[in-house]
Amino acid sequence: MKQPLRQKDSRVKHTRSIEAYEEAKRVIPGGVDSPVRAFGSVGGTPPFIDRGEGGYLVDIDGNRYVDYVQSWGPLIFGHCDPTVEAAVIETARKGLSFGAPTLLETELAEEIVELFDSIDKIRFVNSGTEAVMSAIRLARGYTGRDDIVKFKGCYHGHSDSLLVEAGSGAVTFGSPNSPGVPADFAKHTLLADYNDIKSVEACFLASDDIACVVIEPIAGNMGLVPAEESFLKDLRELCDRHGALLIFDEVMSGFRASLLGAQGIVDVVPDLVTLGKVIGGGMPVGAFGGRADIMAMLSPEGPVYQAGTLSGNPVAMAAGLTQIRQLKADVALYEVLQMRAQRLVDGLKAAAEEHDIPLQVDVRGSMFGFFFNENPVKNFDDALKSDTERFAHFHGAMLDRGFYFACSQFETGFICTRTTEVMIDETIRNAHEVLGAM
Repeated sequence: MKQPLRQKDSRVKHTRSIEAYEEAKRVIPGGVDSPVRAFGSVGGTPPFIDRGEGGYLVDIDGNRYVDYVQSWGPLIFGHCDPTVEAAVIETARKGLSFGAPTLLETELAEEIVELFDSIDKIRFVNSGTEAVMSAIRLARGYTGRDDIVKFKGCYHGHSDSLLVEAGSGAVTFGSPNSPGVPADFAKHTLLADYNDIKSVEACFLASDDIACVVIEPIAGNMGLVPAEESFLKDLRELCDRHGALLIFDEVMSGFRASLLGAQGIVDVVPDLVTLGKVIGGGMPVGAFGGRADIMAMLSPEGPVYQAGTLSGNPVAMAAGLTQIRQLKADVALYEVLQMRAQRLVDGLKAAAEEHDIPLQVDVRGSMFGFFFNENPVKNFDDALKSDTERFAHFHGAMLDRGFYFACSQFETGFICTRTTEVMIDETIRNAHEVLGAM
C-alpha cells in the first residue's frame, strides 16, 4: 500500500506520538491493546491521546482533532460530559468496585427493560465480546443445539466461535481465521451473506442443529451497512419456523441509531439483544437480555453458567445510568444528530463527485459511513470492492488537517451532541481540498 498523503511537517507534528509508539511496541504487542488502533490499514503513526474536549481530541503533541470516532461510539454527549463526569466522580469516591450487588445495577436494568419490548431481563458484563459470547451460550443452552449462524462481515467480538471465515462453496461451516482457535470450535459456526435470505435458508438446510442466528441489524464493522427490513423480517420468520433464536447484536447501534437502536427503526423483535458502548457512558461495559423464559436459563436461576467478578461495576453503572436518563429525557436530540450526520456525509459525497471520485454514504441516527466504491454496499463482498488505498490517503490527509476519522474503510463513524455545524462545515471544506489533491 502507498503511504497516505501527508503534509510535509507530519513527522514534526507527531514527534511525541512517534516516540510514544516506539516505546509502547517494546512492552505491548504491536504497541496497542486493540489491533485497529495501530493504523495498519491506513499507514502512519497513531496519535497518542492526552484528553478529550467535547467534540474534540487532543494528542500528546498538542494537536487538536474534530473527533468522528467518539471512543468507537459510547460518547453520544461527547468527551467529559459534565453530568456523566459528576456521576462517575461521586460514585468513585464511594469505592471503585465491590464484587457485590449495588442499587445502580438494578436502576440501569430497569431503565433498559422499560424501553425494550424484546428485553424482560438483562445481565451486565464487561465488554461487547463477553455479551455476545454469553448470549450465544445461553441460546445453545435454551435450545439444546450446538450450531450458530453468523454473517460475513459482521463482527461480534473475538470469542472462538465467532473468529471464522467462509470456505469455498455456497454453504460452508466456518474455519478458523485466527491461530489459537480450534477447528472443532469453529465448525459449529455457519456463514451466511448479509441481506441475502437464501444464504440463511441454505444454512438451515445444511444443519438441523442450529441454536441461533446472530446479526448486527445495523452492521458497523464492515463500514456502516444497515440490514434491509424485509431481510430481518424473513430472518425472524425463518428462525421461528426452525425453532432457533434470533440475536440482535446492538453493541454498536444500541442507543446510537435511535433510542431503541435498530429496534426503533425496523419492526422486528429479536429473542435476545446484546448491548454495550452507550450504556457505559465511556466505561467498559456490555449486556445481554431477552425474554424472561430464556433468561431464566441463566445461572443462578438456571443451569447455563456465566459470571464476572467486575460485572455491574458501580462506576460503569453510574456513567451508563446517567447517560441513558439524559437520552430518555431528550429523545428529539436523535433528529438533530441524524440531520448533522446526514449533512456531513452529503457534503463529503458532493465533494467527491466534484472531483469525479465515487463515494457511497449512509446514516443511521448519529452513526455514519462512507465507502470509496462505485456501487452501493449491501454486504461484505460489496464492501471489499472499496478502494482502501484511496481511503488511506483521505484518512491521512484529513488527520493532518485536524479531523479524526475511524482508521479503517470498514469501520463506522460517530458524531455527538458537541459536534457543531461549524465543525461539519470545516470538515467538508477540508475534504474538498483533500479530494481535489487526490
